[in-house]
Amino acid sequence: MADNEFGYTAWGMGWVRLAEPLRQTRPEPLLPRARSIARNNGVQATIEGRIARAAIHRGGEASVTHLEVAPLPRASITAIGEIIPDTTVLTDEMHREVAAAGVTVAPVLVGIDCSCKARSTRCLHVLATFYDMARRVDENPRLALAVQGYFEAAQDDSAVQVEIPRWTPINTLDPADYFGQLTPR
Repeated sequence: MADNEFGYTAWGMGWVRLAEPLRQTRPEPLLPRARSIARNNGVQATIEGRIARAAIHRGGEASVTHLEVAPLPRASITAIGEIIPDTTVLTDEMHREVAAAGVTVAPVLVGIDCSCKARSTRCLHVLATFYDMARRVDENPRLALAVQGYFEAAQDDSAVQVEIPRWTPINTLDPADYFGQLTPR
């Protein structure tokens, strides 16, 4: 796998698999352009906690991509901590040990959004961001754990993680409770 441009480490391959899923049955025509954008530093990404935001400029168009990664479950954090006591340097062998223990460290996305006109979760900009994240994780494998909240959760001693929903579905609101009792004046 050392000849791969993106995902040449086991840690970065999880991000490549988001762009190139194994279950895909037909070729994705956007992948070569997405790889080209990521290869030529066309993705300007910032990572804050479990959220990656990327600005992509191509010609006269600009798009903003937003990826939100699900946090690792408490059981996975505990298992990784037992297998890898020192996460200063992460190797492919450590990734294999974690996988052999039945722990998945591949990223799981809970939110994908792009400002482009394609209105798709697999648009060119999202795919380019996947490749850029794979490149970043290849360069610094600790990012694979950090973007999933491993280091913040490892400091937290709570056994229960509370996920705050990003959006409230409209059908879950009760109009009487939401607006209160309207009294005539």
